[in-house]
Amino acid sequence: MLLAGKVAIVTGGGTGIGKAISGSLVKNGALVAIASRSPSRLEAAAASFKGLDRSLLTLQTDIRKKAQVQKAVEKVLTSWGRIDILVNNAGISGLNRIDDPDDSRWHDIVATNLTGTYLVTKEVLKVMQDHSDGRIINISSVLGKFGVAGYSAYCASKHGLIGLTRALALEVVNRGITVNTICPGWVDTEMARLGIEENAAFGGVSVEEFKRQAIEAVPIKRFLEAEEVANLVCYLASPKTGGITGQAINICGGQTMV
Repeated sequence: MLLAGKVAIVTGGGTGIGKAISGSLVKNGALVAIASRSPSRLEAAAASFKGLDRSLLTLQTDIRKKAQVQKAVEKVLTSWGRIDILVNNAGISGLNRIDDPDDSRWHDIVATNLTGTYLVTKEVLKVMQDHSDGRIINISSVLGKFGVAGYSAYCASKHGLIGLTRALALEVVNRGITVNTICPGWVDTEMARLGIEENAAFGGVSVEEFKRQAIEAVPIKRFLEAEEVANLVCYLASPKTGGITGQAINICGGQTMV
């Protein structure tokens, strides 16, 4: 029970990696507020955590909208009185080719992945206690460290999260709060499956062939499980990691070494 008595917010906590993170935090003793803009995903997540009602709070929140973020943070404070851990996991992906005349996907991806993270972090830092093992953990991607054709918005936003992490870590270091980023490679989630289908179509190959190529590019020859990312989040969220801050930590099966 590394996190007994701690209060955490997980954005995008209703599915995929976020859901695994939420579950792992609860199992390690934390009280967890799951934020999502999708009511159905919140309901499904709450149902899957049946029996943990006292440890779980759901927040229907669009993190792109400041007023909704403020309302969500206030709800957590009213319910549990504090916030010790913030996991900025909410994110979306998708192709946005530079020759696409429609700019909406660029704006949506950057607003969700980067600006949304900024808005949530800003509100949480107003109430996070100093010198009480405060933890901010951002979920970036290996695409925050290299580029992929056709994914300029996603790559830009994930690179941006690493820059935000490094600057913010120095800004709050005197408060005893750490800020780190986790950079997953391929993780077996619904988002990854959609990405495989999209990339296969973009590259003119079958879904099966693209997935084979993707796995072949990973030294451990498999995709990660969401629980593996969640375990790393719990470690970084614990009081044991006060000496780790400003880092962008890969969990990618050896896919990238920087």
